[in-house]
Amino acid sequence: MRSLFWRILASFWLAIALVAGLSLLLGHMLNQDAWILSRHPGISNLAQEWTQRYETQGADAAQQFLERRKRRYHIDVQVLNESGDPLVRGTFPRRAAAWEARQHPGEDPLPWRRLTVEYTSPQTADTYLLIYRIPHPELDAWHRQSLIWPLSALGIALVVLTLFSLLVTLSITRPLSRLRVAVHDLGQTTYQQNSLARLASRRDEFGVLATDFNRMGARLQSLISSQRQLLRDVSHELRSPLARLRIALALAERAGPEEREKLWPRLTRECDRLESLISEILTLARVDADQASAEHVDLNPLLHNLQKDAALSAPEQRVEVAAEPGLSLTGWPTMIERAVDNLLRNAQRFNPPGQPIELRAYREGEHINVSVRDHGPGVAPEHLAQLGEPFFRAPGQAAAGHGLGLAIARRAAERHGGRLMVANHPEGGFIATLELPLIPDGNL
Repeated sequence: MRSLFWRILASFWLAIALVAGLSLLLGHMLNQDAWILSRHPGISNLAQEWTQRYETQGADAAQQFLERRKRRYHIDVQVLNESGDPLVRGTFPRRAAAWEARQHPGEDPLPWRRLTVEYTSPQTADTYLLIYRIPHPELDAWHRQSLIWPLSALGIALVVLTLFSLLVTLSITRPLSRLRVAVHDLGQTTYQQNSLARLASRRDEFGVLATDFNRMGARLQSLISSQRQLLRDVSHELRSPLARLRIALALAERAGPEEREKLWPRLTRECDRLESLISEILTLARVDADQASAEHVDLNPLLHNLQKDAALSAPEQRVEVAAEPGLSLTGWPTMIERAVDNLLRNAQRFNPPGQPIELRAYREGEHINVSVRDHGPGVAPEHLAQLGEPFFRAPGQAAAGHGLGLAIARRAAERHGGRLMVANHPEGGFIATLELPLIPDGNL
C-alpha cells in the first residue's frame, strides 16, 4: 500500500534534512576561518604533513615541502615553535612581514588573508604554530569554486522538496475535494455510486475511505429507496381497510337499529385488520432501527419457546422441532425470535391439518441455518425471487396476511449479515431458511 503516512513522513524528513544542511552551510560560511582551514586543499592537511617531514626528514625537507605548496597553491607559510622562533625559513618574505607589522587600523587592507593554527605532534608532543597567508584573488577564486557544490545541492534539494510537497499537497487536497462533492451530493440525495470509483481504486488511506464511503452511500440510498417504497406500499395497504371502514360507517349511519347491529362485527373485523397491519409495519421498522448491542443467543430454548407459542395460537397445527444440541451464536435474540415466529405464522396459514410443520436448526460451516417447512401448495417458481419484499403476496394468497412476515424475517437475517432463502421443497410444500453467521457483520 502506498500509504499517505509515508509520503507525509518523507516530506517532513526531507524538510528536516534541508534545514540541517542549510544550518551547516550557514554555520561554515559565518565562521570563515574554520571553513577555509577545513576545506581549502592547500592547507587542510598541511600541518600534519609538514610536521611528519620535519620530525622524520629534517628542516630542509620541511622547507622544500612548503615551497612546493606555495608554487601550487600560492599560499605563504611560516612555522614557529612554542617560543615564537621560526623553525624553518618559510615562504613569507621578510619585507612583507615587516610591512604587515607596520600596518595600523584604518589603513588600506593587506592583499592577503592571515590565518593561524596550532598543531601538536602525536609523536613528540611538541606544539607548532603555523601562519598561513592566502592572497585575496586566490581565496576569492577558491570561494567561488567551493560554493558550487553546496549551492547546487541546496538548489536541487529545494526543487525536490518543492515538487514533493506539491505532490503530497495535491494527493491530499484533490481527494478531499472529491469527498466534499460526494458528501454534498449525498446530502442533496443526488449521489452517484460511481462518482468515487476512481478515488476508491487508490491504494492508500483515501482509497479505503472512498470505498467505505461508497458502501455507506449505497446503503443510505438503498435505505432511502426502501423507505420511500415502504411509504408508498403502506399508503396503498392502509387505503383498503380505511375505505372499508368508511363504507361500513356510512351504512351504519343510514341503517336501522337491527341492520346496525349486523354491521358492528364487520367494523370490529376491519379495525382488527388495521391494527394488525400497523403492528406488522412497526415491527418491520423496528428491525432496521434497533441499535442494541449484539449478545450471546442460545437457539435451543428459543426455538422450543416458539414451538409452545405456536401450539397456543394454532392448536390444530403441530410443530416438530429438530435442532442440534448446543447451537448458539452472537446476535439479537429479539430479532431472531421475531423472524422465526413470522416464518411459523406464514407456515400455519398454508399447512394442511394433520401434517406437521418442520422446524429445524443445524450448523453448516460458519453459519447456523434455521428452516421452517410446511406441506402446503408452495409458490410458483416465477414468484420466489419476490418473496420477502414488503407487501408482496403471491397470486392466490392475497387473503393470507399483509405480505410483511417474510419481509421482517429477511430484514432480521440481513441485520445479522445473513440471508433468507426461500424455495419449494422437493417433496412438496414450501421451505424458508434463515442463514445466520456465528458472528454478525459489524458493518450492518
